Amino acid sequence: MDIPPQVQDKLAQFQTLQQQLQLLGLQKQQLLVQGNDVDNALTELGKISGGEKVYRAVGMLLIESSKGESEKMLKEEKELGDTRIKVLERQEKKLTERFEELRKELQAMLGKGE
Repeated sequence: MDIPPQVQDKLAQFQTLQQQLQLLGLQKQQLLVQGNDVDNALTELGKISGGEKVYRAVGMLLIESSKGESEKMLKEEKELGDTRIKVLERQEKKLTERFEELRKELQAMLGKGE
């Protein structure tokens, strides 16, 4: 059975959207895990007194840092991650809507309309 070029084009678009949605899902999951790590670090940081030494990883090194500086950096990282998650969720919503439109178009083209 030959597939018309128009249907092949829609199928290619459909597969591309599907891959983009999977990639967004993975990125979102990574950001959520990082956010949980930041939350855990903030919780542990809250348990120590201000006078104790704190170290943070910078590449392959551990650098001494103050509790306040570490808290500030972690909070900024958390805020940035939360913002990025919101952006990904908006992108995911738009792609999902387009994905569903294409799915319906393909079903109609293949004679399997709802």
